[in-house]
Amino acid sequence: MNQFADIILPLAVSQPYTYRLPQELARRVVVGTRVVVPLGRRKYYTGIVFRLHATLPATVDASALKDVAEVVDDHPLLLPAQLQFWEWMAQYYMCTLGEVMKAALPSGLKLESESAVRKNPDFSDFDVLTERESRVLDALSAEKGDSLASLQRELNIDNVLPLVRRLLERDAVVIEEKMARQYRPKTEKHVRLAADFQDENCLNEVFENLKRTPKQSELLLKYLELSKASTAFALSNMGLLEEVARRDLLRLPGASEFALSALVGKGILEVYDYEVGRLKTQKALPELLTKELNPAQQQAYEEITQSASTPVLLQGVTSSGKTEIYIRLIEDALRRGEQVLYLLPEIALTTQIMTRLSRVFGDKLGVYHSKFPDAERVELWQRQLSERPFSLILGVRSSLFLPFRNLGLIIVDEEHETSYKQQDPAPRYNARDAALVLARSTGARVLLGTATPAVETYHNALSGKYRLVELTTRYGDRQLPEIVVEDVKELRRKKLMKSPFSPRLTEEIREALAHHEQVILFQNRRGYSPVLECHTCGWTPHCEHCDVPLTYHQQQGRLVCHYCGTPYPLPQQCPNCGSTELRDLGYGTEKIEAAVRAFFPEARTARMDLDTTRSRSSYERILETFGRGETDILIGTQMVTKGLDFERVHVVGILNADQSLNVPDFRAFERSFQMLSQVAGRAGRKGRRGLVVFQTRQPQLPVVQQIVTNDYRAMYASQLVERREFLYPPFCRIINIFVRHRDERICEDAAQKFAQSIRPYFQSDLLGPDRPAVARIQALYIRKMMLKVRPAFSAASIRRTLLSARDVLLARPELKGVQLYFDVDPL
Repeated sequence: MNQFADIILPLAVSQPYTYRLPQELARRVVVGTRVVVPLGRRKYYTGIVFRLHATLPATVDASALKDVAEVVDDHPLLLPAQLQFWEWMAQYYMCTLGEVMKAALPSGLKLESESAVRKNPDFSDFDVLTERESRVLDALSAEKGDSLASLQRELNIDNVLPLVRRLLERDAVVIEEKMARQYRPKTEKHVRLAADFQDENCLNEVFENLKRTPKQSELLLKYLELSKASTAFALSNMGLLEEVARRDLLRLPGASEFALSALVGKGILEVYDYEVGRLKTQKALPELLTKELNPAQQQAYEEITQSASTPVLLQGVTSSGKTEIYIRLIEDALRRGEQVLYLLPEIALTTQIMTRLSRVFGDKLGVYHSKFPDAERVELWQRQLSERPFSLILGVRSSLFLPFRNLGLIIVDEEHETSYKQQDPAPRYNARDAALVLARSTGARVLLGTATPAVETYHNALSGKYRLVELTTRYGDRQLPEIVVEDVKELRRKKLMKSPFSPRLTEEIREALAHHEQVILFQNRRGYSPVLECHTCGWTPHCEHCDVPLTYHQQQGRLVCHYCGTPYPLPQQCPNCGSTELRDLGYGTEKIEAAVRAFFPEARTARMDLDTTRSRSSYERILETFGRGETDILIGTQMVTKGLDFERVHVVGILNADQSLNVPDFRAFERSFQMLSQVAGRAGRKGRRGLVVFQTRQPQLPVVQQIVTNDYRAMYASQLVERREFLYPPFCRIINIFVRHRDERICEDAAQKFAQSIRPYFQSDLLGPDRPAVARIQALYIRKMMLKVRPAFSAASIRRTLLSARDVLLARPELKGVQLYFDVDPL
């Protein structure tokens, strides 16, 4: 009887493809395993088995059906709950299962099809080849294909593709597709006793024969000691022999490479590759488990444990001790035999929290994020499927996709952070919201923690959808920092702003340095200067591929586009008028760092932004140095606002609050409150009361006073009034619709046609299409529509309407190449 499998491929296709299962493979295939399947003439892809069935759907042409080529796994790579989660994500965020697969799996778990070329053994017309073509052909084998990349490296030719194309036209070479397995387990050489000698009588005979070679006899004896062979023989259980690394054996006094080689040559010992883990663990320090909660923490902990299956919002002011409550809840879950997922919004945060949690939970803790090498992420994934998975996973949003057999608790720390939202590519999911769905399907409990909740989250808590638990005081009854507002506009009018730092901030920094205290300066823009301008005619350099000015990076000595990453040389004169008077306007973190060194030359400074934290070790180095007090002033972007805990920080300077206050977005004030309150919370966490200097041109704004008084409820109330009046979340949902194309005219035409097709269904709730603030990125023109979805609307019917309208639009031949996608619940 024929068997068929629906396979998810890592492609943006609407449905899984159906393949025939050969009989010899059918018994090895179950839902969730990886298989290799052909697609097109020469391409092969790795897919995930989504469904098995014996009846071919009527929509599938049996004559065009292809066979599964290979089964990759002996056991499923995905658990049933994960596939169910993938289905929900693809449906809710209006993307494909293939796009979810690409986001979910580490690269090392995906097999790549790459072009490979080999010599055609039947080719004989060598006289027609040029010298360069002959070089390429001579480097090839007729049996084994070489990738174009390796061929290019071997021959030291800049672009080998045209040569290969000409050889292909002459039938001198054959193009094939080969599957390259990216992940390789990490191994080391181990030594073991050969099976024929795992008997005491045989070993006695061996030692008798080795009397004339004392070095070999001594080495064999050392191996038996290291492997605890005496215990294995006494219990007649060779499975008790312990692993012995080759290097450990050869480090012993008297051991030699020659003696080992001789024993291997005689078949007594064997050297083999043993798979070792890349994942680092640490032993727990049990005394840290007994840390007592203060009365406020204890009350919050008890309220959380009483919530049963209802999600809990823990709103605790900065430095109120939320992490200690998390630790107690994790300990409870592990005691029940459950697994815990601890989500953080930023990789930078994992460094500090990882150290803290590993001291408490030791080797029960696994860490998962994109700055780790891919091989480590693959190994962690595979360990979660083993019989000894990590009980506690600490990670960023992608950790949601890991396999959990017994998930009991999900903690979403700093739940308000926009970093939980994936922007590009699809799936454009929000990890906070997805965590709630994952918890519902697995029976896990969810705890959302923050000092400044998202308006929608707080609304859910007040309406009874979540349980609200509050911590209103700092741990140890420390005071919240004093916030001083400096009116930059007035200071500039009085000519008192001679640097990026107001007189008050300058004075406070000097005082903190004199007391050997630390300072954090927050400037949410990297680079040296956001704009370079001709002083004569006003010309500014823009990116050739994006509608944005280029940012000046002084340390790199060039201009860089922060949207597509394209670098440009620094112009020596204005191409518009020829003037050499080019000035940099505005401040980035580089320029702030330069100003700090000029005004406070005695201070040890560090900068924390995307440019200085390209690797995992750079995060750790900057934070560890600051934590040890070896850095006096830390300058950073929003990375420094999120949950960092340094006891010596006394002064925090917010250099340009207007940057977030003036964003044309209905969430601008909410985000400003969250970001600026969070960065203010880094001050005075231990020791004397901290001080925050808040520089703005708009001190009269209500949200500024709400930040000064830490009045979250006032901010929430004012935002709720506006959002109810103008219909914004939490009183509706939003779906942004984007259209992209290289031709602006086609882009505009497609957007207008799509809007016309769906406007009858949504009337005035559909806004646009309009040009967004940045209307071209990476050479693609963009149009945007905003759809407000009222609660009365059926989510399923809206999805059907939008997807159907998209398919009809993209089928039009004149709109070939148009990209249209949806961003559900954008931030």
